[in-house]
Amino acid sequence: MDYDDDDDDIPQLSSHTLAALQEFYLEQQQREGMKTSQGFNQYSIGSIEEDWQLSQFWYSEETASCLANEAIVAAGKGGRIACVSAPSVYQKLKEQDGKDFSVCILEYDRRFSVYGEEFIFYDYNHPLNLPENLLPHSFDIVVADPPYLSDECLQKTAETIKYLTKGKILLCTG
Repeated sequence: MDYDDDDDDIPQLSSHTLAALQEFYLEQQQREGMKTSQGFNQYSIGSIEEDWQLSQFWYSEETASCLANEAIVAAGKGGRIACVSAPSVYQKLKEQDGKDFSVCILEYDRRFSVYGEEFIFYDYNHPLNLPENLLPHSFDIVVADPPYLSDECLQKTAETIKYLTKGKILLCTG
């Protein structure tokens, strides 16, 4: 038998798809170039890229700044701020270094461990599995953005928030 075997054909992208892919690679190269340049700030939004597998979507600079400023005002002088699954708000807060507040990040993505002692591994599936030194009601405000829009995720994240906050909450959802 004589078969026309199309499986031997090399797949090809449409010109539109190929152009989009090239644009993506160029943007990726530019981001990597920024990371190695002298002016790189480890706290800038995008210094750690979104991981869609972890349902990560960073806020815009404007939104992150607005949320960070609201948290600072709510925390007050010498206040403590916890960012639960809200890394771009944490990064914006850290860019304001020298302000009179302290901040930590509770995050599942271990890439954020580059932030040292301020990073606390957090899995919403185990909402109270927190380090012993993280005392109840020890934060003036908790900024939280649960990774998934499900009742289960929101309820478990709410357990963490209630444990951490003295009362003030800034809750964001997609």
